[in-house]
Amino acid sequence: MQHGEHALRKIVIVGGGSAGWMCAAALAQATAGAVPITLIESDAIGTVGVGEATIPPIHSFNARLGISEADFLRATKGSFKLGIEFVGWGTPQSRYFHPFGSYGADFDRVSLHHWWLRERQRGDATPIDDYAMCWALARDNRFGHPLDNPRDVRSTHGYAYHFDAGLYARFLRDYAEARGVRREEGRISSVARDGASGLLTSVTLDDGRVIQGDFFVDCSGFAGLLIEQHLHTGFDDWTHWLPCDRAVAMPSANTGPITPYTRSTAQAAGWQWRIPLQHRQGNGHVYCSAQMSDDQAIEVLRAHVDGPVLGDPRLIRFQTGRRRQAWVGNCVAIGLSSGFLEPLESTSLHLIQSGIERLLLLLPDRRHDPLNAEEYNRASAAEYERIRDFIILHYHAQTRPEPFWQACAAAPLPDELAYKIKHWMNAARLVSPQDELFKNPSWLAVYLGQGMVPHGYDAMADLRADHVDAAGHLRNLRDMMRAAAATFPTHDAMLAQIAGPVAA
Repeated sequence: MQHGEHALRKIVIVGGGSAGWMCAAALAQATAGAVPITLIESDAIGTVGVGEATIPPIHSFNARLGISEADFLRATKGSFKLGIEFVGWGTPQSRYFHPFGSYGADFDRVSLHHWWLRERQRGDATPIDDYAMCWALARDNRFGHPLDNPRDVRSTHGYAYHFDAGLYARFLRDYAEARGVRREEGRISSVARDGASGLLTSVTLDDGRVIQGDFFVDCSGFAGLLIEQHLHTGFDDWTHWLPCDRAVAMPSANTGPITPYTRSTAQAAGWQWRIPLQHRQGNGHVYCSAQMSDDQAIEVLRAHVDGPVLGDPRLIRFQTGRRRQAWVGNCVAIGLSSGFLEPLESTSLHLIQSGIERLLLLLPDRRHDPLNAEEYNRASAAEYERIRDFIILHYHAQTRPEPFWQACAAAPLPDELAYKIKHWMNAARLVSPQDELFKNPSWLAVYLGQGMVPHGYDAMADLRADHVDAAGHLRNLRDMMRAAAATFPTHDAMLAQIAGPVAA
């Protein structure tokens, strides 16, 4: 934190929900009270706040705040997540698992998936899923923490969480307010800017209160109250790549064991999510309104919900894309105000988290050096575009018969994604950058799960084949994983052990 005459004197966060309270908690913890933080939210303005699924980096966010896993799971009625099961993607009959971990363990300088491809060409029909410890656990509804022993196959799985986003925001509000964050209730009626610099100076609430600040964080959701309505940064629309623009969400009762994974099921003009929490199941249907009406989408969701419905359907309208600049002057947009990518790979909360982490690295003083904003915007754009490309891959790599899916498969691809696919299909090369959110196992899962089997594999495998018993190693890995999975408790038992009895 800066000290001296240029140090920030007040940070103002506009909007609550997951984004606002994650920002408030992280800023309060990082600045240790050195700068006052005010969060403005209105109870009259709803949040998107449906049941959330996450990806493994959420561990580091909670750990940095000093939040224990048990406290977190109890407060948010959360469960564990080993990955995502995709049903009906690729073809209407296909099923595969995107694991939060590696595939087996490499037993040679040639990566495991090349040996798997070589054996496949020789008649071994074992799916790649059978080499993921995450799937070995998930299919048996088991869970346990990875062992801290790289020589044990039980160290090869990762995990994240499912939880109630509204409860998480409430939990973080308590955390933030205990560390000095001040909450102001009300709607913003006007925003003031400095005539010379264009920097934001204050916001006025509908009851006349004026709240001044040196730095503003826009967590106002899709509205983009500061970043768009007042700073006019502009928006890059990605609907031509990702045409889904609506979602309907509806909770239902749990009807059996709480599964330690998310399920994504392809439907005629989109897909359905299933997110198991301790006290209920989150369900939603993401779809393209040009191909399906809202009423039809609700009926599709109702017809495919596992248990009794617990609430009315909630309709969410969205536009896929990102703000051209997430940081302008002395304002940064975090969360839905900075852009939106449909929740297919559970990245919404991660994009909030990574935005906060970038902000903490680049937090300015009152001179507002434009280099800070320039680097923030560069890194944000790269992250959004690479996640976008990974999501596009799911829509491209499939052969479903419906018009929606055929149009998605035929759509032109972003250049970097087309380059990755070319390398994959030619020789099973995974050419993702090292700093990409989704690492090689994730790309491998979607490529193979959705039927993109390469024409070749690493030429080194044929050169080494006489010295490597690949078939034996692969068979041993499968057997070890099956045996290892049986040593873990059921997911429900693990939840009860960590967070107490599963809530009603």
